[in-house]
Amino acid sequence: MHEHSEACTRIPPQSGRAFELKKGQLLRITDPMGEQVSDLFAFARDDFGCSLSSGRSIDYASKIYLSTGDILYANDSRKMFTIERDTVGRHDFLLTPCSQEMFEILYRHQGHHPSCFENLYTALEPFGVKPGQISTTFNVFMNVTVDPDGRVAVLPPTSRAGDCIELRAEMDLLCALTSCSAENSNNGSFKPIDFEIVTD
Repeated sequence: MHEHSEACTRIPPQSGRAFELKKGQLLRITDPMGEQVSDLFAFARDDFGCSLSSGRSIDYASKIYLSTGDILYANDSRKMFTIERDTVGRHDFLLTPCSQEMFEILYRHQGHHPSCFENLYTALEPFGVKPGQISTTFNVFMNVTVDPDGRVAVLPPTSRAGDCIELRAEMDLLCALTSCSAENSNNGSFKPIDFEIVTD
């Protein structure tokens, strides 16, 4: 089978990109340097009322850590992505994208701080998406643990240079992807994220 891949796109540290993905195409997200998180959000291309749902996906998988063979669902229970390959096996689908308010509330940061939420809505704005339409992201390579008492901890990603995840689009999608801006999620440093769209 012949595989055609668009040129690899590099998302610089603390920034984001929006792009369209056709049903059947494969989205390959690669961590080129290791220990770097990437937030993914998506809408049905023809209906922004249909968007990626953490709650539906976790409910139907009956687990919080999704990997190879698992499906990411939309809020209307339609399939959005199937994870076809995953060299890391640990991603987060519990926490919302980092935001200006998060840095102020959790870390008492003063002044502007780049954030995934801002980078997502800025990238999606030309398509007509409003900030309030973006909810919990699929946080690729993010290492979040949950203790028996329910306490959540963000640990360094386990991804190493060259690790990747491949997601097959189950419908025509509008996607946005970031190179995460939260120090705590990326073991204290900011690095790029690479992605490419593959058509069989």
